[in-house]
Amino acid sequence: MPALTAGLQIVGGLREGDIAVFLALRAAVTTLGKPSWRPMLAYVAELHERSTHQPQAPFPHSWEEIGPGYCYGPALGHWDLVHAALDVLPDEPEHARRQLLNDLSVQAANGMLPGVVWMPRADDPTRDKPRWSNRISHPPVWPIAVQELADVTGDTGIIARTYDALLRQIRWFETHRKAKPDGFYYSDILTFDWESGVDEGIRFDHVQPGPMACVDATSHLYTLYVLADAWGTLLGVGARQNGGGALALRARRLREFIQGRLFCEATGFFHDIWSVQDPAAEEGRRPLAFDGMWPLAVGAATEAQAARVIDENLLNPERFFTPHPIATVGVVDPAFELRMWRGPTWNSMTYWAARGCLRYGRTDAARLLLERALDQASAQFERTGTIWEFYHPHGGDPMTLQRKPHTPYNTPCRDYLGHNPLIAMARLWETTSG
Repeated sequence: MPALTAGLQIVGGLREGDIAVFLALRAAVTTLGKPSWRPMLAYVAELHERSTHQPQAPFPHSWEEIGPGYCYGPALGHWDLVHAALDVLPDEPEHARRQLLNDLSVQAANGMLPGVVWMPRADDPTRDKPRWSNRISHPPVWPIAVQELADVTGDTGIIARTYDALLRQIRWFETHRKAKPDGFYYSDILTFDWESGVDEGIRFDHVQPGPMACVDATSHLYTLYVLADAWGTLLGVGARQNGGGALALRARRLREFIQGRLFCEATGFFHDIWSVQDPAAEEGRRPLAFDGMWPLAVGAATEAQAARVIDENLLNPERFFTPHPIATVGVVDPAFELRMWRGPTWNSMTYWAARGCLRYGRTDAARLLLERALDQASAQFERTGTIWEFYHPHGGDPMTLQRKPHTPYNTPCRDYLGHNPLIAMARLWETTSG
């Protein structure tokens, strides 16, 4: 069983939990993937180190920020730390473990887990102490990273330590985000506060607010049920804590709901329930938003549905298979534009899409998505010397993209790690070469 501290060197005799040098990660990227990617991957390894800070309340361990170039930083973001943890595995498992435990350190007693923790900022007197929202959560994908950490290390201690946190978060979603008649939603549909992590996504441009099932939230809760059931069985406490198979039953029912109510035969893709049921869909109001790949990513689609998602959508140049895949909005969608989550490419989402392809045995599709994204990202790194928050889907200059026109920050951030698990993507690409 590999030690959790393998590859991580503590600096200057600092106590466990303090900042460390990513020696194993630095070494790994020198031989990873294509030679043309390695300068970029070395820079990503350096960014992990530059983004990591010594323990600071509320975090008990050294913590990794979204990236030194994040316009609103420093901050620890939920999406971001999960991607960071997956990116450093298997080379720096101790760092991954610390980030996951840092995230759960701010979980409320009722199970609510905030999306972002904003840390003090020297140039902003209003940011004199850590703060976060107890109202807006974020996609609960952290258990996927916990499972991967346990798989990599062979140590289930992290599962034992986080199992109760998973059950509490499930109860919070069941209490506060349960949709009607079934499924789950993010608060975006009610308050447009971007709890989904997809700010200003096109899915909510034409919607009547209400507790209706969102394809991403429903898929994320499906995987929580699956993992909670598996963890309870592993720990020998499942029958006592989940009512003797209740979690497995909820997972099965949610999978049936996703397959039966969130898939559209006309598009061969998954959508939010209001889009599937939209009587005006023939007029082009059923958005082709990348969020429909989540049932594929978590394994909730049927084999036939997965094939259509991959072949008719993810590998379709008129939809998501742009020169730098995957576009966040299908190219043919009238709402496609070169603005943040409304068209540009986020490498993290390409990574999740590729993982989904591999779930269904589509190594060919995963390889195409990963290789094309890494080729484009490395070309932009060679040209600009940085890692961008998001990328031009057609391979253009990231500085020609819009971020949020109504704010002072209207171009993608530089040196942005949170949505760039590029090392993990290169490692995954290597698994497709056989």
